[in-house]
Order: sequence, then C-alpha cells, then structure tokens
Amino acid sequence: MARNTINSLSSADLGVKKTNKWAEAKRQPFLLISSALLLIYGIIFYYVPVLGWITAFQDYKPAKGFLKSQWVGFAKFQKLFENKTFYLAFRNTLAMGVINLVFHFVTAIAFALILNEVRVMFAKKFVQTISYMPHFLSWIIVTAIVRDILASDGIVNEFLMNVCGNKMPIDFFAVKGYFWWIVAFANVWKETGWNAIIYLAAITAIDPSLYEAADMDGASRFQKVWYITLPSLRPTIMILLLINIGNVLNAGFELQYILGNDVISDVSKILDVFILDWGISQFDFSLGTAAGIFKSVIALILVCLGNWTAKRTGDERLF
Repeated sequence: MARNTINSLSSADLGVKKTNKWAEAKRQPFLLISSALLLIYGIIFYYVPVLGWITAFQDYKPAKGFLKSQWVGFAKFQKLFENKTFYLAFRNTLAMGVINLVFHFVTAIAFALILNEVRVMFAKKFVQTISYMPHFLSWIIVTAIVRDILASDGIVNEFLMNVCGNKMPIDFFAVKGYFWWIVAFANVWKETGWNAIIYLAAITAIDPSLYEAADMDGASRFQKVWYITLPSLRPTIMILLLINIGNVLNAGFELQYILGNDVISDVSKILDVFILDWGISQFDFSLGTAAGIFKSVIALILVCLGNWTAKRTGDERLF
C-alpha cells in the first residue's frame, strides 16, 4: 500500500516537473528561437563542412565532384608525410603556436593583476579600454603597422641608431632569428587587453573578506596577489588553457603570409600557408584537406591530453 502511494506521488511529481518545464519554455520563446538558430548555425558551419573530409581519400577534381572522383585511400596522407616542406611547416606552426600560447597567458594574467591594483578608477577604465581596442583591428592592418614599425626607417631602427648607437638599420624581416618573436609581439599587442577581460571578471568574483583577513594579518599587496588572487584564478586559467591548447596549430596566417619572404621561408612558412601553396595554388585539394585533417587530429589529441592531465592533478577540466 505504502509502495503504491510512493509510486503514485513520484509519477505525480514527474508530471508536475514536465508541465513546469514546458510552461517555462513557452514563457521564453525568444531564448528558444535564439538557441535553435545557434544550433542550426553550428550544424551548417561546423558539422556539414566535415563531409568535405572525404576529399582527402580521393584524387578530388572539382569538375567531377565527390561521386565521380577517383578513390585513392591514404595515398594523399602518404604524399603529405613524405613532403619535407610539410615537416618544416609543422615545426614552425608548433613553435609559433606554443610561443603565442605562453605569451598570451603570461601577459594577459600579468596585465589583469596589475590593472586590478590600480586604485584610480578613471585611469583603470581608460587603460582597459585602450588596451583591448587593437583586438578589433584586422590582421591586415596589424601587419601593416608591424611592417612600418620595424622598417629600416621605422621607429625601432630610429631609436636603435639615435639612442643605442647602431650605425646601420636592422632588416628585421631578413633575419630568421627574429621572425617568431615578431609574430609573438604582434599577437601580444593585439590580444592582451582582450584576453585580460575574463581574468578581471574572475578577480571581481573573489570574496572580499579574504583580502580583509589578509590586511588584518599584515599581508602586503604582493602577498595578497600571490596567495589570494592567483590561487582564486587557477580554475579560470586551467579552463582557458584547455580551450586554447587545441588552437596551438592555429598560429595565424596573415602575419606569416605577408611578412614572410624567400629569405626567411624556413621559419615563416606554416601549415596554413603550406595548404594554400599545395592545396589551392597547385589545385591538389585532396592534399590540402589531408593537412587540415592532420591539424584537427593533433588538436583533439592535445585537448584530450590536457584534460587527462588536469584530471590527474585535480584541476578544473572540460570533460
């Protein structure tokens, strides 16, 4: 008898919950429509294009299409891995991707911590606004700015000759050792302010009583940053690191393509430029697709390894 009563109550509760959810959904039509549009957008632009991966296993000819192109299995991947230029491009992409990842995190976190310590609100808001404005510039404009700054008659060479005593201007775009750091500098200048926004938001969520307790214990500002702010930011840092580690091989395109030249091609050519040169310029679309699949597989492996490491260390993880 009691069991039947409990089952009846449970069924009634489930029915009420389902009714409440449906009523709540009907009260938010805009949210449902927006979610549906976002879902449709994701399917069209993120999942449907994956069907194009089939070309990596064909000798794809646009005139013949998917159905009539000859199947070649893994021949394109074999050709890709036998290409020495591919390994050079992979090395450059990985190196620039890692450098960008490290500099992005270090500079964004440091900038957020420093900006949080500014007590004059007007100055704080002004600096923050100015810092994230470069994010809205296109990479073509940023490339032009970098080229002008580092030109033989640019501001950097003017400073080196007039202040540091250099007798001749430095051709920064003809020295292989400078190129990776030029790319890193451009990325830091463009994205540091924007990347710092999420850290500033996370800092505002820290319990103020922790800082009050630290003041009572006589902690300095540096000690409060080191023992309160940074540990509180750790979950945010880990999540963003896991998200961005999959983009290590997306080291850019415009900077390397426009600023690169034959003199420094050994360090400037990346996978995206390789795909352009071999997959599009030479009409070997299948080879370009194979290189794209390789990038995606490596990104997936990196994310899974990072998530596994975070799980083993007890940090925040994606899944």
